[in-house]
Amino acid sequence: MKNIVIIDYGLGNLRSVYKGLEHAGASVSISSDPGTMLAADGVILPGVGAFMDAMKNIEGLKGAIKEYVGSGKPMLGICLGEQILMDRSEEGKLTDGLGLIKGNVVRFPHSELKVPHMGWNSIQITQEHPLFEGIPDGSYVYFVHSYFVDTTQKNILAACGYGRTFAAAVINDTGNVIGTQFHPEKSGNVGLKMLHNFVRMC
Repeated sequence: MKNIVIIDYGLGNLRSVYKGLEHAGASVSISSDPGTMLAADGVILPGVGAFMDAMKNIEGLKGAIKEYVGSGKPMLGICLGEQILMDRSEEGKLTDGLGLIKGNVVRFPHSELKVPHMGWNSIQITQEHPLFEGIPDGSYVYFVHSYFVDTTQKNILAACGYGRTFAAAVINDTGNVIGTQFHPEKSGNVGLKMLHNFVRMC
């Protein structure tokens, strides 16, 4: 049974992620202990809230996160957890992220569309990846966000349209760090399948 650790840094939808991973057959723990994280087969970086608060809260774990990523084991960032994987964000004031994936976090441009982008929307899978095994292109997943990741095409796994096309899922250059702007744990059977796929990757 794969040991998956959900990082607890005070800004996450932890219980629903926990239940989704349990459903996928993993042994799941919620922890802010670096040693526990480093011993895991896979790590989830959740997040709900503001980028600046997230970076402040996670400051003491940055070294352990980068050490874990350097080991080559998989990490999945969800929503704000995806955004803090990036170089920096313009939310609040320009704030540095973890720098694990090249790119910036920017706000949706002003338009007639409501912000935040909230609810179900379809994704277009732009690269084959184990996370999306058995997931049909055009599947609907659940979003809640006012900011999105701006990165290069090679780092985009899936795209979505809301006034403009944006990255719905991203990946780092070495392939072991993945981020989803949507919430797999709130995305019904499609999201549960993705969490199952992540556990299989670990």
